[in-house]
Amino acid sequence: MPSRLHQTLLFAKTFFKHPAMLGSLIPSSSYLSNHLLQQIDWREVRVVVEYGPGVGTLTWEILKRMRPEATLVAIETQPDFVTYLREAFPDPRLRIVHGSAADIGKVFEQLELDSADCIISGIPYTTLDREVRDRILRESWRVLRPNGAFLVYQFTGAVLPYLRQVFGRVHQEYEPRNILPARIFYCVRS
Repeated sequence: MPSRLHQTLLFAKTFFKHPAMLGSLIPSSSYLSNHLLQQIDWREVRVVVEYGPGVGTLTWEILKRMRPEATLVAIETQPDFVTYLREAFPDPRLRIVHGSAADIGKVFEQLELDSADCIISGIPYTTLDREVRDRILRESWRVLRPNGAFLVYQFTGAVLPYLRQVFGRVHQEYEPRNILPARIFYCVRS
């Protein structure tokens, strides 16, 4: 795994340049990563999508759990993070895309992928333009396979009404040991 200090410094630097694009000043904790990823049956997962991988804290944990033939598509808007991820994670299962989660349908077409088993997202939905947020959620539902999971972690509950509009029922959990304490929203495409 890349240096935690280097990850934290790059994350903080990017936060100060683009505070509305990141939900926190520091990367997610191992507590949050483990709590979030225990929701997934990794034996069944073939395609995982991560929105906003940042410096790859969660990316590393996903790759450790994935099967050898699985694929992880990581979509990141910040060029510094994209460059860092490409250098730090030479894993052939990882596809790093510099772009917007709103374009997940186009990304799947370009990568010739049919559907995702799971999408994991930490992007700050409350700072996004309404149209972009709605498109991300609708397109995420569209690319998920039936019974596919959409896992969202946030620092407030403000995203809940938007998740319910698209996914209906949403299971919620809480991880108090993260800085900031995080909410986890688990949605399933019916």
